[in-house]
Amino acid sequence: MAEQVIEIDVKKLFESGAYFGHRTSRWNPKMNKYIHSKRKGIHIIDLEKTADCLKLALDYIYDISSQGKQILLVGTKPQSREIIQEVAQKTGMPYISKRWLGGTLTNWNTISLQIKKSKELESNMLAGVYNDKFNKLEIQRIQEKIERLNDIYSGIKNMNNIPSAVFVVDAVIDHICISEANKLNIPIVAIVDSNADPTKISYPIPANDDSTKTIRLILEYLEKTIIAAKSKVTKD
Repeated sequence: MAEQVIEIDVKKLFESGAYFGHRTSRWNPKMNKYIHSKRKGIHIIDLEKTADCLKLALDYIYDISSQGKQILLVGTKPQSREIIQEVAQKTGMPYISKRWLGGTLTNWNTISLQIKKSKELESNMLAGVYNDKFNKLEIQRIQEKIERLNDIYSGIKNMNNIPSAVFVVDAVIDHICISEANKLNIPIVAIVDSNADPTKISYPIPANDDSTKTIRLILEYLEKTIIAAKSKVTKD
């Protein structure tokens, strides 16, 4: 199990500021069971419950990663973009770090065709297929199109099918992703701040989703779990 590989350090969660929720006026009452107290108009998240929920989430991540399944990592807010890309690249998982494109999950057939088209254009460009067919201006326009498509689909170019699960940094900002995953019954692991609805998440992790330190810490746990699971598959 994942808890035998990754040990959750509540002190590190505290030091990262994971306990800070939003102002009490902005809370979602469904988060009540994860709230420890109120301090100066701000909800304080119970870090013991954060640690317990994180363990459950990592157990699940470990199980599906050890089966060779893909997890789509989603973090479109500025604080998480670079971290999401780093973890995705280290773990070999697909990711979306800029803008969630509506229909990425629910309209996957169309999205996958666009990705295929992007790969074909890029392959033909590298092979020089267009050199004898088009003038310089036309080739430049094709290159610009390739760059636009890469900007949109770069993180999911190697996602061959709908993922087995999604990991979301901010359940409020990326609510469309969560909605699409729920429609398709795709399990969701997500950081849920005091303003989020945890009932829409399969494995909620109550924590501050605005702190770069907290996001990085939780994603480090995620990264280590996936790598440990993949290492086990390799050894077996």
